[in-house]
Amino acid sequence: MLVGQAPSSNLVLNSNYNSRQWRWWDWSSLSQRPPLISPWRTTPSITATASSSSQQQDTPTSITTSTDSSSSSISSSFGRLKAQKVKALVHRSKQHRSRSNDEDRPRDSSPNPRSRGGWGDAGGSFRSLNSQEPAPDTNFFSVKSFKELGCADYIIQSLQKLSFSRPSNVQAMAFAPVIAGKTCIIADQSGSGKTLAYLAPIIQRLRQEELEGHSKSSPQAPRVVILAPTAELASQVLDNCRSMSRSGVPFKSMVVTGGFRQRTQLETLQQGVDVLIATPGRFLFLMKEGFLQLTNLRCAVLDEVDILFGDEDFEVALQCLINSSPVATQYLFVTATLPRDVYSKLVELFPDCEMIMGPSMHRISPRLEEIIVDCSGEDGQEKTPDTAFLNKKSALLLLAEERPVPRTIVFCNKIDTCRKVENALKRIDRKGALIQVLPFHAAMTQESRLASMKEFARSPSKQMSQFMVCTDRASRGIDFWGVEHVILFDFPRDPSEYVRRVGRTARGAKGVGKAFIFVVGKQVSLARKIMERNRKGHPLHDVPSAATF
Repeated sequence: MLVGQAPSSNLVLNSNYNSRQWRWWDWSSLSQRPPLISPWRTTPSITATASSSSQQQDTPTSITTSTDSSSSSISSSFGRLKAQKVKALVHRSKQHRSRSNDEDRPRDSSPNPRSRGGWGDAGGSFRSLNSQEPAPDTNFFSVKSFKELGCADYIIQSLQKLSFSRPSNVQAMAFAPVIAGKTCIIADQSGSGKTLAYLAPIIQRLRQEELEGHSKSSPQAPRVVILAPTAELASQVLDNCRSMSRSGVPFKSMVVTGGFRQRTQLETLQQGVDVLIATPGRFLFLMKEGFLQLTNLRCAVLDEVDILFGDEDFEVALQCLINSSPVATQYLFVTATLPRDVYSKLVELFPDCEMIMGPSMHRISPRLEEIIVDCSGEDGQEKTPDTAFLNKKSALLLLAEERPVPRTIVFCNKIDTCRKVENALKRIDRKGALIQVLPFHAAMTQESRLASMKEFARSPSKQMSQFMVCTDRASRGIDFWGVEHVILFDFPRDPSEYVRRVGRTARGAKGVGKAFIFVVGKQVSLARKIMERNRKGHPLHDVPSAATF
């Protein structure tokens, strides 16, 4: 029914998929607040109501939805768009993240009870953000303390200054084998703390060897090399290294990637560093030109190794790394997804490598709510890529207007689609007062991408909503803090990328968030299959690629 129209009939939907209740929603009762700025918009706001009783939230029986008597589905210029609740939040009424000072006020606190429905909220009731933090995930932290793991006092003090009080499960599992110098595969879900899982024991071992006189940094010969698939991830790892260094663990680190002055990088490398972070292409350049020596290498880390195997320079870089390093060099392969072919290659190269698989591997965060939005359109509507884009654009704009949150990441498959989405978002707020659009893709310079990352990491004003519009480049290990919504505008070509994309929200032990999955045609059933396998903790190796037109 249209906004303000009284419901004239009830539609009861019962649906069961793989012994699991699935809840379908028409685009309903999103909000009574006025749109941002959209005088060009001709599509009327669409609404329906759903019961918000606690009984319906807790009991997955029949779902009652009010609709217009003229039709059981809602018709509009963008067709029938349905949001399906797939997984409920564990702590729905908790705040996504704490805010300081006067920013504790909810972003969406309309007193109108009709403004609380839709978009996959349990029972149709939208929970306004409040001042409470979500309870930690009891399966996230290890029962052991950093002290019990064998962390030195200076490492513990450094971690405490960085607000790490207890290790995550994967951090606890990795500490002993990593500090012992074993070659390992470290695998766990996005946001589980894998960077610290290898960084803390490596730095402690370097420090101990230095104190005992066994090794020390020397010009052009780092003791640790970390390869990352993108310059942005490499820069993020550098930030983590510098944070530990500033908090009381003395070691030198640097990053070498394209986009920065080569002379400056070479001068810093000549001064001697302990940890060198590089992309495969720049690593190969330094090795071929004789600027980098690996005679002093103690440990090589391949972060996001499954993504690295897709880099055209990586296998050459890996072979160069193996051939130029001492035989006793330790190798660590870190990943959030572990395809069978990647695992086979690693075991073939390193038969003695130890597998460290966190308990949440092949799963998504229990505090992530996934919502399928079917953008296929009406049954009689022509199905083309153009109509699919228009349907998804309308869904995105309606969500941007009716459910604003401080930070949203929008994933597209192509750079051209990113630009179209950027333009669409900018049109609803031409002055940029309420919406800030930040692009992030390979067509931008590295400096521009890093600037977008830095701006997105800043706390936006109370009335500002930030949208990072990006390709999968932003899903490859980058840790964005406080992302409330992730929107898969395009369904990922590779099922494993689904896990990486939705893993940009609900990160860590307390993070919560929503993922809106825009699908058309056969992608609906494919999305269900992926979600069901994630729920059970099954790998996605045998899930087919996304269906296309």
